[in-house]
Amino acid sequence: MTKAKEKIVLSYSGGLDTSVILKWLQDTYRCEVVTFTADLGQDEALGPIREKAERLGVRDIRIVDVREEFVRDFVFPMFRANTLYEGQYLLGSSIARPLIARHLVEIAKEVGAVAISHGATGKGNDQLRFELAANALDPSIKVIAPWRTWDIQSRKQLIDYAERHQIAIAKDKRGEAPFSIDANLLHTSTEGNILEDPSVIAPSYIYQRTVDPFDAPDEPETVVIGFAEGDAVSVNGIVLTPAELLTELNRLGGKHGIGRVDLVENRFVGMKSRGVYETPGGTILLAAHRGIESITLDRAAAHLKDELMPRYAALIYGGFWFSPERQMLQALIDRSQTHVSGEVTLRLYKGSANVVARSSSASLYAMDLVTFEEGSGAYDHHDAEGFIRLNGLRLKSWATRNSKAGPGHGRSGPI
Repeated sequence: MTKAKEKIVLSYSGGLDTSVILKWLQDTYRCEVVTFTADLGQDEALGPIREKAERLGVRDIRIVDVREEFVRDFVFPMFRANTLYEGQYLLGSSIARPLIARHLVEIAKEVGAVAISHGATGKGNDQLRFELAANALDPSIKVIAPWRTWDIQSRKQLIDYAERHQIAIAKDKRGEAPFSIDANLLHTSTEGNILEDPSVIAPSYIYQRTVDPFDAPDEPETVVIGFAEGDAVSVNGIVLTPAELLTELNRLGGKHGIGRVDLVENRFVGMKSRGVYETPGGTILLAAHRGIESITLDRAAAHLKDELMPRYAALIYGGFWFSPERQMLQALIDRSQTHVSGEVTLRLYKGSANVVARSSSASLYAMDLVTFEEGSGAYDHHDAEGFIRLNGLRLKSWATRNSKAGPGHGRSGPI
């Protein structure tokens, strides 16, 4: 009786790199490869991916629609924290990798695979995101990263390998290396080619999801987003699923040229990298979420969230979604969202998404306290005198000491 081949589960995009990896795994490990392709809303025909895998002899081909799972379980929790990496990046690639890793590990357990594999390079962040997630989900799982182990060192060698093994090569994969593009329901990112020189302006043709803000409609458009406990649930009064809602915001944002970012970021592996990102729906969602929080979150709670957010963002960027510290921060963030419900009105216009109104039955905004007219008496102007006196006490002590020390005391003055 013939012994069954061992199995490896591969994260498969159907592109040149992962097609070569698929064949390389089969030949190197004499194994059966199970492919997993996540439909993350990348607007790509998935039929040809199945056909390519079949031509390479794959019998177990998994193509799974994970759009709702992606937005509900990964994007929305991240947006509750108003997450930005280095002040600009909405983490569209980073947040998708732990979802893919989770499915790879689950399939590996189901089919009894000895390992999982991915096509991330040894220079990028994605290798960390895939493998750290796998470590957290199954400490015993083996991860094969061909770009760190095989002897293929160049694009030419990759194409030569594909030709030797009769792997179909798209015309745009020959010649000069193209842009590297990653897309899902949250964003599209473009790297490489001319973008590697940060002094060169990105060409207009690389933008796929948004119109040029200069060419956007000359009339602004108003959109109302409803929230329930920190998550967006409706657009213009229509209740939508998480994926439907983000899809609609992408349409609106793309139409008005919203969500373009040209960023030089610090990769976790130690180098700087330039990328151009389009996150139209996410940009609108971030502005709306901050808008509803502005009237429903206590000041100290809001400031604490803002202090923690960069740490939370760095964890996601570095691949620590399934880490205990990220889960601890998530519990705090989710607790803060209990009363973050209501509606936010935004005006979309030529690349901008500006909050123009917000309302909530759980609002902490008190008209009687802020009005310049006669209020209810809940605020006594005389109370400010003692408040200022107490807060000014340490400043008076500091200034008194400095005046005794004389002008120019110390190398940097009186501080």
